[in-house]
Amino acid sequence: MTAISSQMTSTTLAQRAHNIRRHALRMGQVQGQGYVGQALGAADLLAVSYFHALNYRPEDPEWEQRDRFYLSIGHYAIALYAALIEAEIIPLDELETYGSDDSRLPMSGMAAYTPGMEITGGSLGHGLGIAVGACLGLKRKQSASFVYNLLSDGELNEGSTWEAVMSASHWKLDNLIAIVDVNNQQADGHSSEILAFEPIVDRWQAFGWFTQRVDGNDLPALVAAFDAARNHPGTQPRVIICDTKMGKGVPFLETREKTHFIRVDEHEWDVALSNLDEGKTL
Repeated sequence: MTAISSQMTSTTLAQRAHNIRRHALRMGQVQGQGYVGQALGAADLLAVSYFHALNYRPEDPEWEQRDRFYLSIGHYAIALYAALIEAEIIPLDELETYGSDDSRLPMSGMAAYTPGMEITGGSLGHGLGIAVGACLGLKRKQSASFVYNLLSDGELNEGSTWEAVMSASHWKLDNLIAIVDVNNQQADGHSSEILAFEPIVDRWQAFGWFTQRVDGNDLPALVAAFDAARNHPGTQPRVIICDTKMGKGVPFLETREKTHFIRVDEHEWDVALSNLDEGKTL
């Protein structure tokens, strides 16, 4: 890729990430709540996933040859909805229905309701195991599709996650790309204090995975990592560990005391949207 085309790619992805953040904030404003801190932090890795890495057809979410994106973290649904809206898999006008009765956008993601929502990830620690099973099935069908699985640092507490990690390397699932969002927050406090996960790179490598760690809010670094994961020549499963900042793009949310659920007061939603737009750099 030339320097000019690389810059164009970064510019396009920055716009996509900005739009994903904006969609998430608008959905949060509809209900007066939502996991917007996580959505703002994960917007860059979602932009790279949907607008650089994944093969899919917006008009046909069930296209058999698609790459799958599995959201293990069910409460991140607002973030994935924002990406699916930006990808035109979900119409923009459905944004206003977020969390409402009969909406296709429930507050916790459910595969039965939402186009493009591949799995129901409400019980944390199950997503990677489901991804392993899907990858085995795709291998047996001789499919060239990849499965991308977004999981959280808090899910590294779960034994089922490590069983899946071990299984994936045993079965040589080179069609599996795990993405770990490391924002150091979970329901009970700081993830690193609840159950220490460092040295995280060494641990994944010890289980036989091709492992990379990047700043999850650095678009060029994410593009390089996603490309390296997909093109890695070995038979290993691949993982990209992404250090992200909750509230990214909205300064007063970036600096607000970090908790698993960042509360936004009614008058702050418009301020957050204005801050996001004012700070946009493309």
